[in-house]
Amino acid sequence: MSIPDYMQCAEDHQTVLVVVQPVGIVPEDQFFRIYKRIASVRQLSVRDSQRLLFIRYRHHYLPENNEWGDFQTHRKVVGLIAVTTCSSSRDWPHTADRFHAQKEVYSSTLYDSRLLVFGLQGEIAEQSRPDMVFYPSFEECSDVERRVEDFVESIFIVLESKRLDRATDKSGDKIPLLCVPFEKKDFVGLDTDSRHYKKRSQGRMRKHVGDLCLQAGMLQDALVHYHMAVELLRAVNDFLWLGGALEGLCSASVIFHYPGGTAGKAAGCKPSVCQPVDAGKRHRPGAQEVLIDPGALTASGISADTSAEIGRAKNCLSPEDIIEKYKEAISYYGKHKNAGVIELEACVKAVRVLAIQKRAREASEFLQNAVYINLGQLSEEEKIQRYSILSELYELIGFHRKSAFFKRVAAMQCVAPTISEPGWRACYKLLLETLPGYSLSLDPKDFSKGTHRGWAAVQMRLLHELVYASRRMGNPALSVRHLSFLLQTMLDFLSDQEKKEVTQSLENYTSKCPGGMEIITLPDGLTLPPVPFTKLPIVRSVKLLNLPVSLQPHKLKGVLEGNLSNASPFIYSPILMQSRGEERCKKIDFQWVQGDVCEVQLMVYNPMPYELRVENMGLLTSGVEFESLPAALFLPAESGLYPVTLVGVPRTAGNITVNGYHTSVFGVSSDCLLEDLVGVKASGCLVEVIPSLPRLQLSTSLPRSTHSSQATSKEELPSSVSVQLFNGELQQLTITLENIGSIDIETLELTSKNSNKDKMFGEFLSWDLEEAVRHLPLKPGQAVTLSVSIRVKLDFSGQENLLQDLNDDGISVTGWPISSPLRQVLKPRPESKPLGSESGKAEYSHVKSLEAVLKFKYSGGAGKVEGYYRELSLGVHVNVEPSLFFTRVSTLPATSTRQCHLLLDIFNPTEHELTVSAKNNQDLVLHASECQR
Repeated sequence: MSIPDYMQCAEDHQTVLVVVQPVGIVPEDQFFRIYKRIASVRQLSVRDSQRLLFIRYRHHYLPENNEWGDFQTHRKVVGLIAVTTCSSSRDWPHTADRFHAQKEVYSSTLYDSRLLVFGLQGEIAEQSRPDMVFYPSFEECSDVERRVEDFVESIFIVLESKRLDRATDKSGDKIPLLCVPFEKKDFVGLDTDSRHYKKRSQGRMRKHVGDLCLQAGMLQDALVHYHMAVELLRAVNDFLWLGGALEGLCSASVIFHYPGGTAGKAAGCKPSVCQPVDAGKRHRPGAQEVLIDPGALTASGISADTSAEIGRAKNCLSPEDIIEKYKEAISYYGKHKNAGVIELEACVKAVRVLAIQKRAREASEFLQNAVYINLGQLSEEEKIQRYSILSELYELIGFHRKSAFFKRVAAMQCVAPTISEPGWRACYKLLLETLPGYSLSLDPKDFSKGTHRGWAAVQMRLLHELVYASRRMGNPALSVRHLSFLLQTMLDFLSDQEKKEVTQSLENYTSKCPGGMEIITLPDGLTLPPVPFTKLPIVRSVKLLNLPVSLQPHKLKGVLEGNLSNASPFIYSPILMQSRGEERCKKIDFQWVQGDVCEVQLMVYNPMPYELRVENMGLLTSGVEFESLPAALFLPAESGLYPVTLVGVPRTAGNITVNGYHTSVFGVSSDCLLEDLVGVKASGCLVEVIPSLPRLQLSTSLPRSTHSSQATSKEELPSSVSVQLFNGELQQLTITLENIGSIDIETLELTSKNSNKDKMFGEFLSWDLEEAVRHLPLKPGQAVTLSVSIRVKLDFSGQENLLQDLNDDGISVTGWPISSPLRQVLKPRPESKPLGSESGKAEYSHVKSLEAVLKFKYSGGAGKVEGYYRELSLGVHVNVEPSLFFTRVSTLPATSTRQCHLLLDIFNPTEHELTVSAKNNQDLVLHASECQR
């Protein structure tokens, strides 16, 4: 026996084996449909008895395994059910011959057989035959289960007769020596009359009778026979059969203790009725092996003496003793190299028992022993099966990583060099099953939660094997997905050289099959979620930017409260507080405008040791129709934080949510959502998009100024002009307003704001807007001009200085509104600061500055309907120089009571010639820097 049955469990010792096989040509699906119906008859209550008969079915069974039927009767094929098709009477003789040939294979052990014939009708089918059943078709066979039950009853009759025949003490007859196949040649020529030989024969027969009793549903009788066999065989050192007797004892005890079975199946075997009623109290760790007098056994297995029944229960091993006896039996099996299959199966049975007892460490010792059992030359398929079963058993006892190890070994065995046609699909499937054992999943989201779980080096090796297997399967999309997963989840554990190798491989794969965000579904239904590259590059912050100052929308005050009709009338409402709070946390306090370019700033950095090329990077949004304008980046190696601005245009109005961004790196397209990014600072992702507004561009006749306005230091001016005037001079400023948007400008207003501390006579800016308003609405591309007059009238007088001058002259005056700072420059007082210093220049500077802001309010289109407008500002900076100074004031004695004479010294500080006009039309001409009285 070279091929073990890894699915065996301890309760299989109480079953009888029935082989169901097709004869001739039978459609595979039809055969397995009938096989499933036959196998549904798993147990049968024996008539006129309280016993149960359990049946184990196999559709394939090696005849060489049948030769071990004397050693363990549950390995013996006692029933054969053949399924065949026959359409005509001419084919019947050939079909019958095939059936008889099939019976010959198992003839040495068969108790009974049946042939199920489908498709044959007529005279042959009408003949009544005990071993054959005819059906018109596979659909018209309603009584298959009943026929199988009759067949099983006939097997029980034969089994019971054999049990009675072997159990009856025939002292006059010589007991035959039962042998396993490899022992027969060793017993040739032995003295059959020796005491040692007779004891061996008795011990083996006792063990054999115990097997028959167990199959016949007589559990307690089987326990007695096993105990007796153990004592007899131990005395003659018959180790192989002693191991068999001990294993039979363990199996009977397992059946007694665990009526639900140890195979883990949902439909376990029902407990035999010959078990005591108080089976729930049967776990007695100190139970001893108390032998019962064989005379207490009856032919039917039921004793009238209830005290004997209590005694029989003591023959059952305790749960702890079961494992010890399994160990002993396995050690005896290990003494015979030809019993490797028996030893391996015993280990598997013990592991299943220990799994129920939740003794994982001891179970692992049995499995470790099973690994090293030599079964000779196994085929590659048998090796795969062996490692797969070991993996399942380790999983059963909770050794997940060990289970994954053997599953991976089985996967590698599928593509061993000795196999002519490697099974890469089977290899890939087995590798996928190892993922949970190594704390791996196919969802990258599982790796963004807390610390990394598992051994990264082993996980990377496994992912590389998945990539290679999927490539050999001819599925490049799978290779790209697994390699992307490796790069995304294991980036922190890859060396610089490994990063280069992985990315080069990924680029090679994506050149043939680009990666995307679609879900990949495997043939077995398993789905591979997309793998977005959230670490290439790594994003640390996301900030939505406001529009430039000149494009920011403003709400008319009268319309501001118009949309609050849905607001709650209550000051505080606990029901709505949570949702409002969430919206308030997300929503940003500025607006974007439909049709205008909007910006989002990301702070990113490149973790790779070389330049990272990011293509097609754009925004992912929801809520309104949004046109993203992709960008391409080249981030230097290990760049540190690097600002990136992504832009787009909202095409409709409403609330827009920035959900994330999309990239294309190494040929893999990724959709990276903000909620999946770890450690990202976001100021908010929800912003209101208002309807379209027009756009106005401003140009002036005066040069632009770089002067920073103090009057508007809190706001940024898009443009400003600067002009230098003499006090009283008039200058015209021509402003051209052009509609550069796509919306008509329907309204236009102009206001000014001055911020001057100096005394000024009248407004120095004046305009007439009526001409410009006549051109409204201003179509896109059209322009209108506006003239603004700049006239400055400032007071350059300073009372304190003038009073000082007059007092110096001995003149008593009060409250003169004229002074001459120039005189101080010409005749500085001793306490004055020197002219060379900066402060001295500032103190005696005659130039004064005026500032004002012209604000154009304009609106149009759908935005105007909603009450929005835009504001375009122009800063005006005027440097004013004095045109003349009065340097000295004096008086003359009055000649009349009606008038007096005041003498003024007038100084021209300019570089130009001035004409001073008085009321009496006497003009005074002053040359540059000239002073006259």
